[in-house]
Amino acid sequence: MADRLHLPFDILSDHEFKLCDVLRLPTFEANGTRLLKRLTLIARDGRIEHVFYPVFPPNESADQVLRWLRDRSLPA
Repeated sequence: MADRLHLPFDILSDHEFKLCDVLRLPTFEANGTRLLKRLTLIARDGRIEHVFYPVFPPNESADQVLRWLRDRSLPA
């Protein structure tokens, strides 16, 4: 998916919710399907450095993440 969409970052698939459960990430159920609530994980060198949750307001989330990255001189 990341290649097809030409994304400058990796995408993690956790269809069995193993990582989600270990990290106790927030989920909800809709129409009998378990879904992960919207959040952003910042990871570097295999470690989670920051979690943006809740994502609110959604239309400002990308700017918040970019600002956080720039403030820490991490590549955006």
